[in-house]
Amino acid sequence: MPIALWALVIGAFGIGTTEFVIAGLLPAIAADFGVSIPVAAYLATSYALGVFVGAPVLIILGTRISKKTMLAFLACLFVVGNLVTAMAPTFEIAILGRIITSLTHGAFFGIGSVLAADMVPKEKRVSAIAFMFSGLTVANLVGVPVGTWLSQQFSWQVTFYAITAVGVATVAGVIVLIPPTPKPKVQRIGHEFTAFGNAKVLLAMGITILGPAAFFTSITYIAPMMQEVAGFSPGAVTWLLMVFGFGLFVGNWLGGRYADRALMPLLYFTLAAQAIALFVFHLVAGSQTASVICIFLMAAFGFATVSPIQKLVMDKAKAAGAPTLASAVNIGLFNLGNALGAWLGGVVIAAGFGFTSPNWAGGLLSVGALALAIASGLLDRRDAANALQHAVPVP
Repeated sequence: MPIALWALVIGAFGIGTTEFVIAGLLPAIAADFGVSIPVAAYLATSYALGVFVGAPVLIILGTRISKKTMLAFLACLFVVGNLVTAMAPTFEIAILGRIITSLTHGAFFGIGSVLAADMVPKEKRVSAIAFMFSGLTVANLVGVPVGTWLSQQFSWQVTFYAITAVGVATVAGVIVLIPPTPKPKVQRIGHEFTAFGNAKVLLAMGITILGPAAFFTSITYIAPMMQEVAGFSPGAVTWLLMVFGFGLFVGNWLGGRYADRALMPLLYFTLAAQAIALFVFHLVAGSQTASVICIFLMAAFGFATVSPIQKLVMDKAKAAGAPTLASAVNIGLFNLGNALGAWLGGVVIAAGFGFTSPNWAGGLLSVGALALAIASGLLDRRDAANALQHAVPVP
């Protein structure tokens, strides 16, 4: 892989850490600000909603500057947002910091996906995108557990200061490693919106929302769930998040390796398997061993869909001349799914269904994503049949 991709990996690592580390910090943040666990989870929800809104806005505003310059600006914004969160005197300011940070997320991955695909031969594009997303998986494997440990040993604010340092490294990496990129043509943005009238793009984006929402519904509340139901100590949450991160790593490898061979069958299998893992998790959450296995499986099957769906959206949108905006919006939809998952998990807990209820709620979301994937596959088959019919001359 080109060395320039490492700048994207560093950025993905920082973004992944700041997004997912909230799951391990919720008890500490709730206690510090004197709010309930579901209210503290607004730090996850606000972040995800900020990504959803910020991705298309920043892509549009950045149409007059080069992709490299835009990435450097986004990395600087990431640094500012995490500093505001770390220094927040009130819960409301902490949310503001999370929103500022979230504006980086979608646009960084949207632009980064296009750059990663353009840096390699056509047959390696999914692998290049998956390589960039490996920063996310390593974040969950290393960054999130270390961030949780820092919070337990010192304070949750120290965790965000450490993430800020990663942001500074990202700024340096983008400036030094990413080669100069030309300024885009201004009129191109007018064509970017055409992708959103494509049924296949919309179905893929629907899968993006529901698929990740499924495992995020569960993982957002993993700390109280594992402490209150499975009987793990607070310190065990650190290595449980490492298990989750390892699952994401395996899932990213699985999706990047096999998507080019059989993308839709891979989606059918992983979405169905994720649903099963979550339903089983609800039933066996009282067992520590079974919980560890389910945490790994829901992460692996859930994240195996991410890079293939990102590539699918980019391909369909590129045919309409709209890869960048659609790519960024799809990342925003990924985080809209995260917000949906965090919100739904809080709703079922607040309704009195218990800390294990986010698991069956997430399983239902995964079933919904599977239904959309099947609909997309049927649409592909119909279009292929129509094309074949028109290609065969009538005697």
